[in-house]
Amino acid sequence: MDIADLLRPAGVVPVIVIEREDQAVPLARALAAGGLSVLEVTFRTAAAAGAIAAIRRDVPEAVVGAGTLLTVEQVRAAKRAGAAFGVAPGFDPVIVDEAKSQLLPFCPGVATASEVSQALTAGCSTLKFFPAEAAGGVKMIKNLLGAFRSAGVRFMPTGGVSAGNLADYLSVPEVISCGGTWIVPKASLAAGDYATIEKLASEAASIARRVRCA
Repeated sequence: MDIADLLRPAGVVPVIVIEREDQAVPLARALAAGGLSVLEVTFRTAAAAGAIAAIRRDVPEAVVGAGTLLTVEQVRAAKRAGAAFGVAPGFDPVIVDEAKSQLLPFCPGVATASEVSQALTAGCSTLKFFPAEAAGGVKMIKNLLGAFRSAGVRFMPTGGVSAGNLADYLSVPEVISCGGTWIVPKASLAAGDYATIEKLASEAASIARRVRCA
């Protein structure tokens, strides 16, 4: 499946850092209850692969992907865990090739025109624009689209996206979804405050619906 077909219905993809595997299932359930069922569990901790496997097993309504894939082994571990897609913060042709060999739908990261061009040459048209706000935000995306729209490029901005600017990003037709770190505050997750996380997910999902129905 094209990764765009996985990400587009979501509108917002929570970007999650899980320290303990036992957090994974209640977190995924809270996010899905709030209207966000496409999730990205980052490989920033040792718990990532186990968390993906647990969500895949116990939260069937969730579509769980793996983020921050920086090495070939991480790509393989994500696939073994059952990840539905993979995401990276940058463009590395070795990682792209490994994802292809694993049949893992993949979204590499870009921040410049040169990186967009290289990604397209490698066969990737759905790209993570990262770090979105620091790299120029919506204005930069529109500038890139001036050159690359005809190539069919699509973006998932991540990094600095928030409830306050989410609508601005999603108003760009080629932005198929946004990665959101604000939806799962570290303190809320550590405290097991899943009610707050569900509320933030619901607010983000509402913004996405409003923009797309406008």
